[in-house]
Amino acid sequence: MQHPHDPADSTELAPYGELVFAEIVDEDEPGPQHETQDPPAGERVRRSWAAARRVAHCARTAAAAIVGQIHPGLRNALSAARHWLRVGYMSDDEIRRRIVNRPLEADRARREEALTAVRRLENKLQRRLEDAAAYGLEVPEQQAIRDLSRELRRRRNGLNTLQSVPFTPEQPTPEQIRRARSLMALGRFSALLPVLGAAGIVAASIPSALLAAAPVFAAAGWWLTHHPLELAERPVPEDLLLPELDPPAPKAPETSGNAPADETEEDLTPFPIAQAATSGEAGEALRRALVHEGQDIGQVTDVTQEPWGWSARVSFKSGTPDDLNKDDTYKGLITLLRLRRNGLLIEGDPDAGEACTIRMMQRSPFSPDLVGDVPYRAPLSMSILDPADYGVSMDAKPLAFALAGLMLLMVADSGAGKSGVMLAMAEVVTACQDAVAFNLDPVGTGVGDLGEAITLTACMDDEKIVASLQFLLTLCSARARLRARYGWGNKWRVSPEHPAIVVFVDEWAQLSAQAKTLLIRLLLLGRKEAIWVIGGSQFGTRDWLGEAIGPKLSGKLLGACRRVDVTELLGGGALAEGYRADLLRAATHTEVNDAGQLYAQGLPGMPDRPVRYQVREVTAQYAARIGAERAAAGRPDLTFTLDEAGLLDAWHELLELLDSGAAAAEQGAVESLPGIVRVLREAFTLEHDPAYLTYDQLHAYLRRHDADRWGRWDDKSDIDRLRELGKALRRELDASQVELSSERIRELDGSPRGLYLSALKEAIEALS
Repeated sequence: MQHPHDPADSTELAPYGELVFAEIVDEDEPGPQHETQDPPAGERVRRSWAAARRVAHCARTAAAAIVGQIHPGLRNALSAARHWLRVGYMSDDEIRRRIVNRPLEADRARREEALTAVRRLENKLQRRLEDAAAYGLEVPEQQAIRDLSRELRRRRNGLNTLQSVPFTPEQPTPEQIRRARSLMALGRFSALLPVLGAAGIVAASIPSALLAAAPVFAAAGWWLTHHPLELAERPVPEDLLLPELDPPAPKAPETSGNAPADETEEDLTPFPIAQAATSGEAGEALRRALVHEGQDIGQVTDVTQEPWGWSARVSFKSGTPDDLNKDDTYKGLITLLRLRRNGLLIEGDPDAGEACTIRMMQRSPFSPDLVGDVPYRAPLSMSILDPADYGVSMDAKPLAFALAGLMLLMVADSGAGKSGVMLAMAEVVTACQDAVAFNLDPVGTGVGDLGEAITLTACMDDEKIVASLQFLLTLCSARARLRARYGWGNKWRVSPEHPAIVVFVDEWAQLSAQAKTLLIRLLLLGRKEAIWVIGGSQFGTRDWLGEAIGPKLSGKLLGACRRVDVTELLGGGALAEGYRADLLRAATHTEVNDAGQLYAQGLPGMPDRPVRYQVREVTAQYAARIGAERAAAGRPDLTFTLDEAGLLDAWHELLELLDSGAAAAEQGAVESLPGIVRVLREAFTLEHDPAYLTYDQLHAYLRRHDADRWGRWDDKSDIDRLRELGKALRRELDASQVELSSERIRELDGSPRGLYLSALKEAIEALS
C-alpha cells in the first residue's frame, strides 16, 4: 500500500514545498547496498530548456542595454556623414564667396603676370644700361635698348590700364548657389563609393574583420552617444573674408543728388562705404553721411572706384567744402563711412569754390605695385635741370620735379621718413653731371649713406658746419661777380664746368645759433648763384628755425607733423583746404605706418594740391652701392669754377679742416677693430676704397699680414686656393663675431667671390 503523499502517485506539490523521504543508513553497520540512479530523461530536458531561457533573457537584456548606449551615437554619426555629404556645414554666403573668389584669383593672377613681365623687362633694360655705362654701346646694342624701351612702355601702359579697371564680381543667383552645393555633394558621394565598395569586399572576403571592427564601432557609438556632434553651419573661413568678396550692399538709388520730396527718414540712414558695390551705392553712402552731418549739398557726381577705395566730386548749395575738415564733421564722416582714422581726404576745387573732391580710403593707397622700385640712374647720366621721378601720388600720378633753383624745407617728425626723402633727392643729385652734393647734419650723418659720391660732408661738428656755410656764402659773392663779368644775366648758368651745389641740411632745428644765421643768409642769396639748399627739420615754426623763413621758401614738404607746422608753412587755411599732414602717423620700430608719405607745395612742374605722395625708399645698402659706383666714375669737378672765383686755396683749406678730424676718428676706429676686420679695411684703404675686392685681391694683403697662416694653399690650384681661403676667412669672421659675408662680384666676368666695401662698412658700424 502506497503512501498518500508519495510523489510517484501525485503531481501536486505540498503547500510548503516538495516532501522528500530519505532513509538514514549507518555505514558502519552492515546492511544492503543501494545504487545511485539518474533523474528521468524528461526532467533533464525540462531543466535544459529552463536554463536556455534564462541565458537568452540575460543576453537579450545585455544586448538591449548595449544597443541603448551605442545606437544614438551611430545614428548621430550617420547624420554627421549625411551632413558632410550634403555640405550642410557651409552657409550659402560661404558658397557664394567661393564662387566669386575664383574670378578674383584669376584677376589677381593676370595683374601679377603683367607686373612680373614689366619688372622682368625693367631688370633687363637696367642690365643693358649698366653694360652701356661700363663698356659703351655699338649700333645693334643701341637699337636693342630702344626696342626694349618701347616694349617696356607698351607693357607699362597695359599694366596701368589693367590696374585702373577695378575688379567687379558678378554675384551668383540663389539657383547657382544651390547647384554648386549639389555638385559638391555629388563629388563627395562619388569619392566615397570606392571606399564603401572596398570595405564591402573586405567584409565578404574576411568575415572575421567584422568581429574585429565591432568593438571599434561600439566604442565610437558609445562616445558619440555621450558627446553628440553639433550639426550647424560654420563661420566663413578667414581667407574668404576679403572686401572684394563681401555681400552686395542693400539696393540704393543709382543716382545721387537731391533727395526726393517724399523720402522718408529711414531712406537717409547712413551705411558704411564698404557695403557699396557700385558707383551709385558709393555716392549714396557719401551723400547720406554728408546729410547726416548737416551739410547742404547739391549733388554727388564722378564717383570712381580706386584701388584704395572711392573718390567723388561733391558740390554744395550753401556753406563751403572747407567745413568738412572741421574736427567734429571730419570725425563724424569717418565714423559713418567706417573709414581708416585718416582715411578721408578733401581737396577743394581751385576753379569752383562750391565743389571739392572727396577721397575715401579703405586701405593703404600706396601698394608696392603702385609705388615701384627706385629707377637706376647711371653715373653722370642726367642734368640737375631735368625732372626726376621720386614716387607717386595716391591717384597714380608721378611725383616728378627738377631740383634746379629749388630752396626746399621738409618738416616731419622722427620716423616720418624725412631723412629718407632727403636721401632720395641726394641720390638724384649724385647722378648728375652738372651738380654736386654737400652734406651738413649737426647730430647725425645726413645723406652720408651715399659715401664718396658726396663732395663735402660736415656732420656732428659745429665748427666744420659753420666753416662750410661761411665758404658757401663767400662763393655766392664770388659767383655774383662772375655772372656780371660773363654777362649771364640774373642767374648762374649751370654746366659740367660750372656745376650747381645742392646743400642738404638735416636736423635744421639742432644747428647752433651761428649756423642758423648763416644758413638763413645762404637761403636768401644762394638761389641765383646755383647754390640751393634742401633742409629738413622736425619742426617748422620760427622758434625752431631761427627766423620765420619757412613760408618764404619756394618748396615745402610736410610729412607727419604738428598742426601748427602745417599752418606755419602753408598758411592758416591749409588744414581746411585738405593739407592734413597732422593726420599722418610716423613709423615705429615695428610698424611702417605712413613713413615716406607727404604733402607738397611749390615743386616745379607739380600742381599745388592737397593730395598725398609716397617717395620711394632708397635703402642704405642701395645708396652705398651706387655711391661707390658714382665715386669710381668720377664726380663733377669744382676746381675750374673755384679757380675762376679765386677760392681754390680756401676750398683746399676747408677740405683739410674737414678731413683732419675724420681721418683721426677713422684711424682710431680702425685700430679698435678685430684683427681680421682691420686687415680687410686696410686692404680697401690701400686700394683707395674701391667698390669691391675679390678674394684673389684680398689674399695678397692677408698673406702679407701673416704668410704662415694665409699662404698655406699657394701650392694648390687657383680654385682650391680660393675655396680654402674663403673657408678660413669665414671661420675668422665667425670667431670675431662679425656679421660679414662674401658675395658674388657681378660686375666682373665669371662673378668671382669677394667683399663689397659697403658691406664691410656696415659690419664695422655694427661693431661700434
